[in-house]
Amino acid sequence: MTTPLTTTSRTWALCGALGGLIALVGLLVGADLTGGVGDGIKDNALVVAEIAGKRNYVWLYQVVSAAAAGLIVVFAAGLRRHLAAQEPAGSLVPGVAGAGLGLVAAVLLVGGGMSTELYWALGEPERWDPDTIAAMVEIYNTIAWVWTGAGVAALAVAVGGFRHGSVARWLAAVSAVLAVLVFATQAYPAQYAALFAGALWVIVAGLAFTFGGRRAPATA
Repeated sequence: MTTPLTTTSRTWALCGALGGLIALVGLLVGADLTGGVGDGIKDNALVVAEIAGKRNYVWLYQVVSAAAAGLIVVFAAGLRRHLAAQEPAGSLVPGVAGAGLGLVAAVLLVGGGMSTELYWALGEPERWDPDTIAAMVEIYNTIAWVWTGAGVAALAVAVGGFRHGSVARWLAAVSAVLAVLVFATQAYPAQYAALFAGALWVIVAGLAFTFGGRRAPATA
């Protein structure tokens, strides 16, 4: 027989939804750094001249990346625990899902880490080689967006949902679709597009676990 429904806290799930939302909105705002460069992108001196007055975008990017990374780590831990309680003993699903989200947190920290040097460089652009600043901008505009790990986590959740019923079937289906979209970006040199499907999955999964049924593991 199964145990009754429980009221275990789902703060971890809400952290996931908030982390995904903060990352999606915040990174998009921060990306506006080079929005007005246009054809000047081929001249690094013009790029620096255009973005020199926008270093607060860079600071925002740093804060967003760190905040989202911390929230997603909590989500990863909670998701792993939740799936471990629903999956058969020895299942790889909980560990793979948690590891995938761990990768997301890692790229957020690495991508946001570039903000420190870029922020100070834009404060004193005359002391820096424009080529160096432009190189930092390229990293700034890419790394924190590569949410392939979210696709790994989504696929693990989909497998668990379809094979063992560890999540609702609708969430398993949504997870499968978004995992495919994330992985599709890896077949084309535009990996930063993984942010959109990846963050959407984190938001949807976070909300699903926040407001979904509190189900305890089955026992004999």
